[in-house]
Order: sequence, then C-alpha cells, then structure tokens
Amino acid sequence: MNSTAEPVAFDIVARIAECAPELRSAERKVAALILDDLTGASRASIGALAERAEVSVATVTRFAKAVGCRDVRELKLRLAQAAAVGQRFLQTGAQPSDVPEPLATRVFDELQTALTHNHQLLCQAPLAQAAAALREARMIYVFGMGGGSTALADEMRFRLVRLGRPVATYQDGLLQRMVASTVSRDTVVIALSTTGRVPEMVDSCKIARSYGATLITVTAPASPLAKLADWLIPIVAFETDFIYKPSSSRYAMMMALDVLVTELAVSLGDESRELLRRMKHALDAHRGGGDRQPLGD
Repeated sequence: MNSTAEPVAFDIVARIAECAPELRSAERKVAALILDDLTGASRASIGALAERAEVSVATVTRFAKAVGCRDVRELKLRLAQAAAVGQRFLQTGAQPSDVPEPLATRVFDELQTALTHNHQLLCQAPLAQAAAALREARMIYVFGMGGGSTALADEMRFRLVRLGRPVATYQDGLLQRMVASTVSRDTVVIALSTTGRVPEMVDSCKIARSYGATLITVTAPASPLAKLADWLIPIVAFETDFIYKPSSSRYAMMMALDVLVTELAVSLGDESRELLRRMKHALDAHRGGGDRQPLGD
C-alpha cells in the first residue's frame, strides 16, 4: 500500500467525541480543550496545546494517534477543516454581487450541521441500556440548569409521563442537591448539560451516585459530568461565531432525548401503545380533531 496516499476522510469532531470516554485522563483533557475551541486548537502549536490542557507534549502526540491521526500535524489539519465547516454560516454577503443569505436559511443550516455532527454519536450510544434503566426505575429525576437544559428537562418529563414513568424535574442547584441525597438504588437520575461542567450539577450527581442511583448523562463526552455516568449519551456543541441566535446544541440535546424516549417506548411494546391510545382518546374527546393530530398541542 502506498504510504503517501491521502488519509481516509472522517469526521474528527465525532471521532474525538466517540473516543473520549476510553481515553486516559490526561488525553481527555486534550479532547475537552479541542472540543471547546476547534479553531483555536487547529492554530495552536503542539506546545501550546499541551500547556493549555496542562499535559505533556507526548500526551498530545498520543492523543492524535488515539483518534486516528498519524501525527499532530494531521490532527490540526482535520481540526482546521472541521472548524471551516461553520465559517460559511458567518458570511453576510461580503461581495456586492452576492445575494444576502436569508436569516432562516442561515439558522437552518447551522441547526442541520449540529444535528449531523451528533447523529453518528447517537448511533453508537448505549441507548438500549439507558432505556432499560428507565424501564426498571422506581423513580426518575431529571436535572437541568441554564437556558436549554432547563427547558429540556421539562421536555423529558413530558415525554416520560406519556409512557407512565414516575418522573420529576429539578432545575435549581440547591434542590438538585437535596433530591440527590434522598435517592436509592432503584432511582435513575438523568442529567442534561451541554458542557458537562456546571459545578452544582456535577456535585449533585456525585451525591446521587454515592447513594446508589443510576446516572444517565446527556452531555459532552470529555466532560466531568460524563465521567460520572453509568450510561453516557454524548452530544457535541458545534457553535459558530454567529452570536445572535440561540445555541443550536439545544437541538442536538433534543434529538438525543427523542431517540432515548423512542427506544424506551419501543422496548415497552404493548404497554406504551395502550398508554398512548388512552391519551389520544382523552385528548380527542376534549378538543376534537383527526387521527393525525399530534399527541399533545
């Protein structure tokens, strides 16, 4: 085989996210640094990367090989290519002859990019195992903090209630800490965090784990929260410098939750079908409407 052949193309962002849970502790620091700033990492020297991640130069080299690159040079090239994907969303018609991109198109394209980057991660995630834990749980608590995670914690509660699961949501850090101290081995905690670095949530999850709760995290794969998980559903935020719109990572998290709940519903089989039938009957009797109206409003 020709050793000078072009390296096989692959998505470096997804590859790092997939590999992160299996990496050594020092290498996970490099992963976290890179996923937090693709552009900066692609431009930094190997020494600068090592210094920022507080690891050795040798660790950066090992990391590059662990994620499928021949060396750090190839790693930086792939990072630069990945970072460039988002740059087209920042164009505002610099050339007079350009037709300005509609705002709706720009937002849609950025959302699509975030979903595409996270799709492959979900295909490899331990969804069946996480769904099994939810199926057997006596009680499920969903933790979320901040804008997107707070809203999606309630969204997860709405979805689980439809399947007859006992569930409650907590978005306040102090309440999460209090609830975490009451759990037992038949409790499941679902922790939602795009970064996985919110100190209050990490602490609450440590407490819940210490009392035997099963922890499902939907978070960044190289984060402190991810390291605590019994079952990690990884998501990667892929943000551009277009600061005026809400984070597209919310959609990646929502996709992860939808896939997890669907896995649970399918595993419940007849039980979930009957519950959904009852709910549709109750709603239609109240509001009227056709067979294809959504199960909700």
